[in-house]
Amino acid sequence: MNSEILTRLADLKVAIVHHWFVKPWCGAERVVEVIAGIFPQADIFAMISDPEVLPPELKTRRITTSFLQGIPGRYRWHRQLMPLYPLALEQLDLSSYDLVISSESAPAKGVITGARTCHICYCHSPMRYIWDMYHTYRRNMGPISRMVFSAAAHYLRLWDVSTASRVDYFIANSRNVAERVRKHYRRDAVVISPPIDASEGFISDDILDYYLVLGRLVDYKRVDVAIEACNRLHRRLVIVGDGPQMKTLRKLAGPTVQFLGQASREAVREAYAHCRALLSPGEEDFGLVPLEAQSYGRPVIAYARGGALETVRGIYTSEEFNEEATGVFFAEQSATSLSQAIEFYEDIEGRFSPRAIRSRATLFDEDNFRREMREFIAGKMEAFRMKNHELAASVPN
Repeated sequence: MNSEILTRLADLKVAIVHHWFVKPWCGAERVVEVIAGIFPQADIFAMISDPEVLPPELKTRRITTSFLQGIPGRYRWHRQLMPLYPLALEQLDLSSYDLVISSESAPAKGVITGARTCHICYCHSPMRYIWDMYHTYRRNMGPISRMVFSAAAHYLRLWDVSTASRVDYFIANSRNVAERVRKHYRRDAVVISPPIDASEGFISDDILDYYLVLGRLVDYKRVDVAIEACNRLHRRLVIVGDGPQMKTLRKLAGPTVQFLGQASREAVREAYAHCRALLSPGEEDFGLVPLEAQSYGRPVIAYARGGALETVRGIYTSEEFNEEATGVFFAEQSATSLSQAIEFYEDIEGRFSPRAIRSRATLFDEDNFRREMREFIAGKMEAFRMKNHELAASVPN
């Protein structure tokens, strides 16, 4: 990295805006943590922040929250506060910063910045619950909740589109999300994939007889599909994670399904390293979990939509197999399709190379992410300054 670029970035007054820190560390929060590491001088802003869930890297930072922080039950009911999101974000004072980086999957890009502040949005996804997955969320609500949610979502969509113009440059975490940014906001986005810590991964010779699902237990992850498939095939399934779907999923589970709940990082590492394969039945924006599994040399059986198409080199038939394959795809988000994919995988399981799979995952390591982010931000800051300089020069005295 050019030392002049590093010096210029170190001299900037930087703010990083994330929607909230209220749950155990997930992919979006991990990206914020790594970006914060690029800018040790950065202040952090969020609508709501629970100090208990912050990693050590952010606990020492100045963190500014909105008035939502004062609402009782804010950590548990943060999603129900949706009608207040625009007001909460617009009250955050970012007027003194050279660079604002917003981390978007719930609203964060809606902050107000001055004319001399460059605003770069790292978009994990336009808000799923008001755009692509609006009808899915709505179907699972009661009549009153559905009515309130529909009205609030309509209002929030209008605000969300209007605030896209407040962003100077968009980064998307995948080609999949870049297409959504173009669809919903009519803006172009450069793709910089989020990072994994590939150094944590290792290849084990001790592979146990279970399939793995890992992540938050929410509806769109479709863990129910994995459970039903393993029930049918009488295959052992280990589920790591917690979330609002836990009770429902436990009722679906047969005797071969085991729930570990929210596990320690060490337990997660062991679960990755020893599984036969990771099952990924949801449509992911990008999907860090499949990449992490691959960093342990484990194949992925994934629904062939969304981010999986970018992170998994999957095949449908044995004729397609080659040394670069890292998993198996299934075409329909159903237990039948996943069951067939599991049986197909078991026929060719011994042909996969753990070392080749791990090699694929290392392309997404943190070092590559930091380098790409630094170069992109440095280039855009220079372009932003030049544009402001030319604009100032064109104004008559």
